[in-house]
Amino acid sequence: MSRFKYGLGPLLVPLIAWITYLFLLVPSLIVIPISFGGPGEMEFPPRQWTLELYRQFFTDASWWGSLTQSLKVAACVMVLTAVIGVPAAYVLQRSRVPGRLLFSGLAMGPLLVPVIVLALGLYLQMAPRGFLNNSLTIVLAHTMLAMPFMLISVGAALRHIDPAYEQVALIMGAGKLRIFFRVVLPQLRSGIMAGALFAFLISLDEVIVSYFITGPETETLPVKMYSALRWEVSPVIAAVSTLLTVISLAFALGVMWLERKDRNK
Repeated sequence: MSRFKYGLGPLLVPLIAWITYLFLLVPSLIVIPISFGGPGEMEFPPRQWTLELYRQFFTDASWWGSLTQSLKVAACVMVLTAVIGVPAAYVLQRSRVPGRLLFSGLAMGPLLVPVIVLALGLYLQMAPRGFLNNSLTIVLAHTMLAMPFMLISVGAALRHIDPAYEQVALIMGAGKLRIFFRVVLPQLRSGIMAGALFAFLISLDEVIVSYFITGPETETLPVKMYSALRWEVSPVIAAVSTLLTVISLAFALGVMWLERKDRNK
């Protein structure tokens, strides 16, 4: 027992974590080689190595248009989440306004409610009013899903800021808005950027809510991929999946770098 406690015990959790990580990584390691196969094949390993699937993706208006739509929506969600989430996180952390805990619970609701329930609720509310197949509706829906991550990221950064800085600035005659923009905001830079990257990734990968509220003119890339898998098994999906994996990996590494930089301050 003591041998397990002091010998194998510290290695068990990292071992399980690495096994789980490799289990999740294996599908990507299979999809990536498939994406370099020929135009008519979807085999692993591919019989020939080409860039034909990527050429088909970038020359097909439906695929390219869906990617452009996803990137535009994700960029808008990233900005809107920061504009709304940063002041909201500051109020929740620093003030004692009535209903603060209720607002915090409501803001975290998208993490607690099943996504399919949120998607159905949005569809039932938006459809009678003609708000489906609308880019603004998609941006607002994705912002709702991404907002908890911005609040968590900025809230964690705020807990590392000494309130004494704000008190000193207030004593020196600075107004609350000036304190927020000149004292607080520069210290939240890493937390805001991490939350913004999370928001971008969540919007870029979201499929369930988007499937309910998008249409032919506003179809995002994950919805396009789901539809292609359902109605046609096109090898181009492997190239699209590889591109999304690379983009997500780049943003995830950016979030990890920002978090490590924030911890080392």
